[in-house]
Amino acid sequence: MTSSSAKQPPRTGRRERQKARTRHSIQEQALRLFLSKGYQATTVEEIASAADVSHMTFFRYFPTKEAVVETDDYDPMLVELIRSRPAGEDSLTALHRAVLQGLSTVYATDREALLTRTQLILNTPALQARMGQNLQATERLFAEVLAGRTGTGVTLEIRVLAAAAVAALTTAIRHWAADGGTADLPTLIDRAFDVLHRPHDSATLGQPAGQPGPVERAK
Repeated sequence: MTSSSAKQPPRTGRRERQKARTRHSIQEQALRLFLSKGYQATTVEEIASAADVSHMTFFRYFPTKEAVVETDDYDPMLVELIRSRPAGEDSLTALHRAVLQGLSTVYATDREALLTRTQLILNTPALQARMGQNLQATERLFAEVLAGRTGTGVTLEIRVLAAAAVAALTTAIRHWAADGGTADLPTLIDRAFDVLHRPHDSATLGQPAGQPGPVERAK
C-alpha cells in the first residue's frame, strides 16, 4: 500500500463531513429566512448568499427550494432501526419501537429545526401538495423492510401496517407542531402507536394511553 492510498479514506471522510456541513448550513439559513421573510418571498439566491455558497452549489445539494424543507436523513435511519429490531418481535412492535427511538433522537438533537420544518409544511400549500408523495415513499420503505424481516414479501397486511405506522407518526408530529411544540413529541408518538396496539371503542378512544376509560373508572 502506498502512502497516498493509505491516506485516501481520511480524505474521503473529511470530504463527506464537509458536504454534510454545507448541506446543514444551507438548510439552517433557509429556515431562518423562511421564518423572517416567509417561504414564498425567499429566493434561492438569498439562501445561497446567506449560506455563503454559489447559486449552482445550492442546486448540487437541493434540486428545488421545496427540497430544502423536505430533505432529511430520517427515512434511512428509521429503516435501519426497524431492520435491527429483534427477529422474534412482531411487526407492529418493531415499527413502534424503531420509530420512537429514531424520533426521540431527532427530538433531542434537532427539535427546533423539526418544529420549524413541520410548521412550514403545514402552512405552505406548495409544500403540502408534495407531502403525500413523500409519505407514500416512506410507506414503501417501511413495507419493504418489514417484508425483509418476515420473508413473506410485501403482502397486503404488511402494507397496512406500514401505512398505519406512517399515519401514527405523522399525526403525532402534526399535533405537536400545531400546538407550537409545547408537548413532548416522543410521548405523543408513543400514544399514537398505542392506539394501534390496544383494543378500543368509543369510550376508550378519548383516553391517553395508560389512563382508564369511563368503564374502567366505574369498576
